[in-house]
Amino acid sequence: MDGHLPFRDQHKQRLAWMPWLYFALKEKHLAWAEPWQREVQQHLMAVETVEIGAGCFIAPTARIFGEPGRPVRIGDGCSIAAEAFLHGPITLGAGVSVNARASLDGGARGITIGEGSRIATGVVIYAFDHGLDPEREIREQPVASKGIRIGADVWVGANAGITDGVEVGDHAVVAMGAVVTREVSPWMIVAGVPAEVIGDRRLKRG
Repeated sequence: MDGHLPFRDQHKQRLAWMPWLYFALKEKHLAWAEPWQREVQQHLMAVETVEIGAGCFIAPTARIFGEPGRPVRIGDGCSIAAEAFLHGPITLGAGVSVNARASLDGGARGITIGEGSRIATGVVIYAFDHGLDPEREIREQPVASKGIRIGADVWVGANAGITDGVEVGDHAVVAMGAVVTREVSPWMIVAGVPAEVIGDRRLKRG
């Protein structure tokens, strides 16, 4: 038995839950990690309507689903962590990270996330909504979709939620546990339920 296999299996688990570590691997570890990732990504692209750029990391237990007309496009250098759920249409710019157990569904109109943005653990981003007509049961309500756009260099904190129709501007921060129901301007820091502006990143130093 190869004495390295138990270590590698455990290290794959570590990378799956903390994919930022993949981008700091030494050459001796990349020698097995890169072929492993090629296999994971090639399989995914063969069975789903998914495009994956160069230098990405995709956890084997991430659940990524795309169909014709509802693709998932993953830019160069992105990472998708363990047990994340992505259902197209979704477009991720270069260097986006989606951390463990985040849940993104593009509805009919889609989710777009700009370069370098960070989607933390447990974030929920759904680009659709159900009607509330009191004359109809919930299960029979129509579904509408406006789409969601998240800019570049945005940090969406753990367990935050973003509702359909929202645009989050470049460089903004959504605090842990916030629920964003309306537009967030560039550089703003928002928190609370529903989320309100509590600061401006340009005024933060250190």
